[in-house]
Amino acid sequence: MVKTTKSDYFTPDQVQTARFAKALGHPVRIAILQLLDSQTCCFHGDMAEELPIAKSTISQHLNELKGAGLIQGDINPPTVKYCINKENWALAKKMLNEILK
Repeated sequence: MVKTTKSDYFTPDQVQTARFAKALGHPVRIAILQLLDSQTCCFHGDMAEELPIAKSTISQHLNELKGAGLIQGDINPPTVKYCINKENWALAKKMLNEILK
């Protein structure tokens, strides 16, 4: 196989690990994931009441986490439901642990 672009040099695992790392690259997103990971079930409510961040800012961070596959659920007001995507969260931890050995 001839490698024709820079992206051809990276494995799917490298690309996915980078996507997870990018999503984790902001302290607000870390705080959101920690909050959701501490829940025994999906979080229903206003995340702005839990974190000292504007609703619009939280929404942007939730969209980034959802885009990376780290959270799932309905993140469109007025119905609000946030859950960790347990399968992808486990995969992210595994992939990041592999490069941080």
